[in-house]
Amino acid sequence: MKSRSAFVLMVLAAVGVSSIAWAQTSAHKMFTPGDLKWTDVAALPAGAKMAMLEGKLEDAAPFTFRAKLPANYQLPAHWHPAIEHVTVISGTFNLGLGDKLDKTRTKPLSAGSFTFMPPKTNHFGWTEQETVIQIHGVGPWGINYVNAADDPRKKQQ
Repeated sequence: MKSRSAFVLMVLAAVGVSSIAWAQTSAHKMFTPGDLKWTDVAALPAGAKMAMLEGKLEDAAPFTFRAKLPANYQLPAHWHPAIEHVTVISGTFNLGLGDKLDKTRTKPLSAGSFTFMPPKTNHFGWTEQETVIQIHGVGPWGINYVNAADDPRKKQQ
């Protein structure tokens, strides 16, 4: 009985050590809201902030980021070259499909909501309050505005 107990303790100790080692590897990351580093996003209209969680947007690999959209924010109609997955973390993101932002043609997605769009799906969004969304997919990620005049990168030049 004593040898069985000793064996169980050794197994538990080994599992604990390997779990601790695994949790500390450079490939494994954990984030709390306070860990996020918010930066401006040149590809989005002024006011949006982004926090990268995983990967690089320009790589052909998985990525995850959060976007913080201020109150009364409008994101003109655009599309992405790859599938886009969006989870609403806080607030309400009003999302619609089409070639032009039309608030009457949107669905309010509250915290906990999820949507995904196939590549090249024209869509738009807006907020009434600060809203945080999480976007993930496989890159490279890009944003292409339906109306080129809506692209904030062109306005910066």
